[in-house]
Amino acid sequence: MIVDYHMHLRGTDDSPLGPYSADRAEEYVEQARRTGIDEIGFSDHVYYFRQGERLWEIPRMLERCHDDLDDYVDAVVEAKRRGLPVKLGLEVDYFPGVETGIAELLEPYPWDYVLGSVHFVDGFPVDQEPSLVHKLPTGEAWRRYFVWLRNAARSGLFDSLAHPDLVKIFGMRAPEEETHYLHVETADAIEAAGVCVEVSAAGLHKHVGELYPDRELLAACHERGIPITLASDAHRPEHVGRDVDKAAAFAREVGYETVTVFDRRERRQEPLG
Repeated sequence: MIVDYHMHLRGTDDSPLGPYSADRAEEYVEQARRTGIDEIGFSDHVYYFRQGERLWEIPRMLERCHDDLDDYVDAVVEAKRRGLPVKLGLEVDYFPGVETGIAELLEPYPWDYVLGSVHFVDGFPVDQEPSLVHKLPTGEAWRRYFVWLRNAARSGLFDSLAHPDLVKIFGMRAPEEETHYLHVETADAIEAAGVCVEVSAAGLHKHVGELYPDRELLAACHERGIPITLASDAHRPEHVGRDVDKAAAFAREVGYETVTVFDRRERRQEPLG
């Protein structure tokens, strides 16, 4: 089985696709079928929804809190009702100190899974320039990022961690020995937390030109029995499934034989296609 559990029904910042609808969800499904994806999951960014506005302090996030979370959920639920192979997810930025508020925001809705991501650390963006790695020495930037990622895993809020080494997006890396210990410590924390990691093709289309996560981190996760999901991080229908075959091949190279499928936040393993 091949899944793509990270995509955005809304579109991009610069080019939103219009009102949320099951008809648009069907466009994503049609592209998934063309690319050999068996099941997709929508995971729009939490900060686009005004229901969570009170939780954020980052100006970039507050500027975007305009959409209605109920509209998004209703569109995906309707797509499921039509029998489309879709799951309802949400991509939620982790910040310390707002865990209770995030849990309260999530509670009323019938999520199949929730992705945890780290896009900001100590107020610095991770994937926008000038980023964390431009503001701090690279080793310190990596250390802080992985501290936040481990805390996201431990929070109990998330089912899977999205693009788990996003800090490498600009191709700037901590020294090899430091990176090794960060990977080991992070894999230990993810194992203890019992969450999944995402193998994402999105990095192939960024400056770094690589899959997320690094082979060493993914291998450490495999050694610990940490399950995986697969992702394109598509922001438009035509990008659904883009290079997910490469993500699946990478996971198989590391030793994975199954992929995680979610339903109402319960997970099961299916053979990796």
